[in-house]
Amino acid sequence: MKRALITGITGQDGSYLAELLLEKGYEVHGIIRRSSSFNTQRIDHIYTDPHFDDTRMFLHYGDLTDSVALVKLLYDLKPDEIYNLGAQSHVRVSFDIPESTGDIVGLGTQRILEAIRETGLVEKVRFYQASSSEMYGKVQAVPQTETTPFWPRSPYACAKLYAHWLTVNYRESYNLHASSGILFNHESPRRGETFVTRKITRAATRIKMGLQEHLYLGNMDAKRDWGYAKDYVEMMWMMLQQDKPDDYVIATNETHSVREFVIETFAHLGMDWEKYVKYDARYERPAEVELLIGDPAKAKRQLGWEPKVTFKELVKIMVDADLKLAQTEKKMKEAGA
Repeated sequence: MKRALITGITGQDGSYLAELLLEKGYEVHGIIRRSSSFNTQRIDHIYTDPHFDDTRMFLHYGDLTDSVALVKLLYDLKPDEIYNLGAQSHVRVSFDIPESTGDIVGLGTQRILEAIRETGLVEKVRFYQASSSEMYGKVQAVPQTETTPFWPRSPYACAKLYAHWLTVNYRESYNLHASSGILFNHESPRRGETFVTRKITRAATRIKMGLQEHLYLGNMDAKRDWGYAKDYVEMMWMMLQQDKPDDYVIATNETHSVREFVIETFAHLGMDWEKYVKYDARYERPAEVELLIGDPAKAKRQLGWEPKVTFKELVKIMVDADLKLAQTEKKMKEAGA
């Protein structure tokens, strides 16, 4: 039985990856940060759904800012695979807390890579680094590939770029089986509500149910390559099954604006978006990334991977899930709960 360790297991990607690995017979370990309230709602269902063997999933308190804890955990677990998904991943927020973002995203990766070396796991373990399309920033080529020059435009993107090149460096310096997935935007009903896609679908469905009146957005002309998170975590696993480590762009090779996402969302609900969406300058970034579109040709050629869910299908999946939440919320409100 293979043993995997996931940082960021309580996040969108971490929860889908945990499900995938359990289905493949892994023993799954996840790092969670200690908090005064529980933040495990994305993985709680694993303990009640008979489809998953919850006896093979274990959670450990830890933090990417604590190198001693990481070393102790690796000495104890000796995992076969490590998936580094933990991050302060909100781009706009990274402008407000750049030091913290750099510590968690950049130095956090440094700490876990050094922990692998310190514990003597370099020859045993396979490491996945969650790199980001935000590293391309002010794009130098369209579409973006593994060889496109990077030009990060936020503290988050700069930290991700540091982590990305560290992963390459440890691969070349210590022969570590370390791969990076340069993932373009990937969404799902488990996306955090402060991210623009989920913010849109959550607000639109609440407006539909009469629970709020408007949706406030910043730059609606920004274009992104949006895929389905559940498709993308499969690719993370596939990278670590290869004989040789490498870096791969994971994307759909299609780009859509925030406005298109809004139009598609409200259309699915039978509503005129222009009646409800308003502009708010507070949501603008100090430096915007205007266009991202990835070419996943290498992943398709070498690994046989390609996305299954289309843009329209993704929007529908998210809207339908949030509509159920809004309907439940309305019922509770009417019941005086």
